[in-house]
Amino acid sequence: MCEQSRLAGAAVELVVLGEARPYAPEVERTAYRVVQEALTNVHKHAAGAKVVVRLAHRGAEVAMQVENGPSDAAVADVGLPSGGNGLVGMKERVVRLGGVFVSGPTDAGGFKVSAVLPTGPS
Repeated sequence: MCEQSRLAGAAVELVVLGEARPYAPEVERTAYRVVQEALTNVHKHAAGAKVVVRLAHRGAEVAMQVENGPSDAAVADVGLPSGGNGLVGMKERVVRLGGVFVSGPTDAGGFKVSAVLPTGPS
């Protein structure tokens, strides 16, 4: 996902903490979709912004965060279509698995999407 965003012109940094391991398919799918949708939102609403994707493998959970800085006004709002359900859909997926989802603007003028999913015993 990060590489696809880079190919689309986004400045994306990936930070991975902990050791990756296999997760249940529904956890894998949900983590993937949260990051994918958050990156899509950056392309739609903050084109040109720098993005950091953090993935943390911790004990009995996996956490992901996609945070973008302020958008480049010259390329912001590229006019891509929006279904308007991205954040709601992400939250529903995460909560359905017993996880926690938070999103909102940052003090630096960007936006952050964070999710923590339980993975069972480590």
